[in-house]
Amino acid sequence: MSGILTALWPVFALLCIGHIIRRTGFPGDGFWEPAEKLIYFLLFPTLLVYKLSLADVGAVPVAEVALAVILLLFTGTLILLGVQRFRPMANSSFTSVYQGGMRFNTYVGLASGAALFGDTGVAVAAVIIAVMVPLLNLLCVLIFSLYTRKDAGYLSALLAVVKNPLIVACFVGIFLNLSGIGLPWMVASVAGLLSGIALPLALLAVGAGLNLTALRKAGGAVIYSSIIKLVVFPCLMLLICRLFVVSPEVAQVLILFSALPTAPSAYVLARQLGGDAVLMSAIITGQTLLSMLIMPVVLSIFPLFL
Repeated sequence: MSGILTALWPVFALLCIGHIIRRTGFPGDGFWEPAEKLIYFLLFPTLLVYKLSLADVGAVPVAEVALAVILLLFTGTLILLGVQRFRPMANSSFTSVYQGGMRFNTYVGLASGAALFGDTGVAVAAVIIAVMVPLLNLLCVLIFSLYTRKDAGYLSALLAVVKNPLIVACFVGIFLNLSGIGLPWMVASVAGLLSGIALPLALLAVGAGLNLTALRKAGGAVIYSSIIKLVVFPCLMLLICRLFVVSPEVAQVLILFSALPTAPSAYVLARQLGGDAVLMSAIITGQTLLSMLIMPVVLSIFPLFL
């Protein structure tokens, strides 16, 4: 437990620092949106390409990881639809609960995976992202279509997935690795410096986006989604790993990703497609804060059952 807390402490500390400096108005509200674009379109893709081009990607059991992710997402969808059936809430609220229960924070996941498992954690995380992001986007678009009756634009959603810089970076990094091309030293030296900026700035940005006002006004929906995302999902992934995943280290990265809080990008989708954006903001904030308490416990106890 102490080793996991030591590894995760800087991750959560940066989240708190990001929130504090945003509250103080430093360096100004105009800073964060451009910073998020820089992270999403340049820094994180560079990190993934750099790490994956050097990592032992061939050692990652891609089929096992993909199967585990797919089983988790479809089982989670059935659970959330069951919650809506037996404890119905407003359709717009359910779309936010669904996103809260299903999405994962890539920034926190990569930072935690790198801190706990090094380059192996990054390599496994990249495979998880490559499978999870496209499937999650399609599932979320389907849920919005069914529950808000708005045209969610399946073709545009598919194109957005194909053009997702994180997905593209994962495939580029894996190609450079497996092909033996690698990164030229001139590119690698610059990519290494940019990669060093990516995780700290991303975690500060996530912390800056926390909305405590929305959390105080939220009701039981935050509790439902948080229990499913932070407790039920890790239990499901533990069961899946015991059945299908051979490597304990790979299983631990999968459990880590299953226990992540939901993604800040869920707020944008809720606002665009007729969801409850205020509730979504509360869910993002509540889960991020709760994950600071729950993730160390999950990552300490669950590996004992692998």
